[in-house]
Amino acid sequence: MNVLVTGGAGYIGSQTVHALRAGGHRVVVLDTMEFGQRAAIADTQLVVGNVADTVLVERVLRDERLDAVIHFAAYKAPGESMEQPERYFANNVSGTLGLLTGMLKANVKRLVFSSSCAVYGTPSQLPVSEQNALHPESPYGETKLMVEEMLKWFDVCHGLRSVALRYFNAAGAALDGSNGEDWTYTLNLIPLVMKAALGKGPAIKVFGTDYPTPDGTAVRDYIHVLDLADAHIKALEYLEREQTSNIFNLGTGTGSSVKQVVDLTKQVSGIDFPVEYAPRRPGDPIAVWADNTKVRTVLGWQPKYNLHEIIDSAWRWHSTHPEGFGK
Repeated sequence: MNVLVTGGAGYIGSQTVHALRAGGHRVVVLDTMEFGQRAAIADTQLVVGNVADTVLVERVLRDERLDAVIHFAAYKAPGESMEQPERYFANNVSGTLGLLTGMLKANVKRLVFSSSCAVYGTPSQLPVSEQNALHPESPYGETKLMVEEMLKWFDVCHGLRSVALRYFNAAGAALDGSNGEDWTYTLNLIPLVMKAALGKGPAIKVFGTDYPTPDGTAVRDYIHVLDLADAHIKALEYLEREQTSNIFNLGTGTGSSVKQVVDLTKQVSGIDFPVEYAPRRPGDPIAVWADNTKVRTVLGWQPKYNLHEIIDSAWRWHSTHPEGFGK
């Protein structure tokens, strides 16, 4: 298949580009390069531009004779979205509308969308299934839900079929340590723990040690970025054979605590770095993990990597690239 990957020079996008190419697919990346890294996709065709540019999207899809789109391009920090909601709605929602319009003009009607468990907000029940109530608690989460709603109507009105993948906590790196998450652009726990271990940042701060969890710290579902990449390919295959759009959770189905992440990083790195403890942060859920029954059943996908393998691969990347790509 010939695939356009938007945001394909980013963390999850670039891993998916490599998986696609390894599977024999031809890939063109469309990325603004505001946060993307050319080194992450050094040997892949790159078009520098914005998904909001409908004319550009149509031209690339037509000229390159592309069959489908995987859409990663978005701003993705919930906290930042509370400070700059207008920026998030403009980029994530209006930008996606430009992409969809370009797709229709080029008659490309298959899309895999990078959504988020942020559409659920604080979960009403655990594990979190696709049937859980949808209550985003940030503009970021709201933009993901708004795009899901757009996709539903583009299917009804135009026959543009899609799969929305609601990620839980993406983490980890390429197993050979060649590609991973640049901590310059993230506030995710695992890169921050790695940064603390390498002495490149402040002591890691654990917010809340009195949660009703086995060790008192908050619990999340960490999923390896390579498992996410595999799920995107299976979603494309689904769109090739099925005539219906769908939505799936992507998580391991297992919760891991903040303390487990910290302790495993100490074990893998061999460094007993300092840890600070602080009160709970307002709004942080006690525990969140996915019910992945639907994606296992319908797509035949299942996670391959556990938390130890996530930490091990992340450490291999960060310890060999302490300043990120090309440094």
